[in-house]
Amino acid sequence: MTLPPPRKVDVVLPCLNEAEALPWVLARIPDGWRALVVDNGSTDGSADLARTLGATVVHEPRRGFGAACHAGLSAADADIVCFCDCDASLDPALLVPFVDEIRSGAADLVLGRRRARGRGAWPAHARAGNLALARMLRHRTGLRLHDLGPLRATRREPLLALGLTDRRSGYPLEMVVRAADADWRIAEHDVPYLPRTGASKVTGTWRGTWQAVRDMSRVLRESPDQAGGTAR
Repeated sequence: MTLPPPRKVDVVLPCLNEAEALPWVLARIPDGWRALVVDNGSTDGSADLARTLGATVVHEPRRGFGAACHAGLSAADADIVCFCDCDASLDPALLVPFVDEIRSGAADLVLGRRRARGRGAWPAHARAGNLALARMLRHRTGLRLHDLGPLRATRREPLLALGLTDRRSGYPLEMVVRAADADWRIAEHDVPYLPRTGASKVTGTWRGTWQAVRDMSRVLRESPDQAGGTAR
């Protein structure tokens, strides 16, 4: 029996009530890639819709952005795994050159630097919080990154080996911090950031932004020994 070829890429899409955005997002997944929609307790039929649209649905009952992302990572089996928000603010098709960079060995982790397109795409308080965290990250790791956005690509096994533990808003930052501590080559490229579809659960409110900043600040306070993880 001939085995099917291995999947090229899995795309993890954390999802909480994103039924309005899902058709556009899933239509933008590159051919041959698998969309892993991680339902984090949606009540708007997101999971059923995603399944109807051809995505693989993973259920993660524990609320939290990091919990959803890690559930998707654990369910992935492709060599390369990507992450993208499921609210239509970021185009998953933009991940193609990121994956090419990973596959060629030019970088170990590729991040998208969000560039706002359209009014309301990125509230001022969210930008301020992101800028402060980027500066703290530079102080902690020496990395001159400008954004800690969710659009990113890397190899699955080395990422799992980093042993990420945050299951809230600090997950994206913890990934970068532990990768830096493990001497990964980290690249950053501009990507358009569009007004999201539906209501934001985090950066759309001061409270959500403050919670995210607090979660990420806790990650930055960890020492390299506490962070652990040396895989590349």
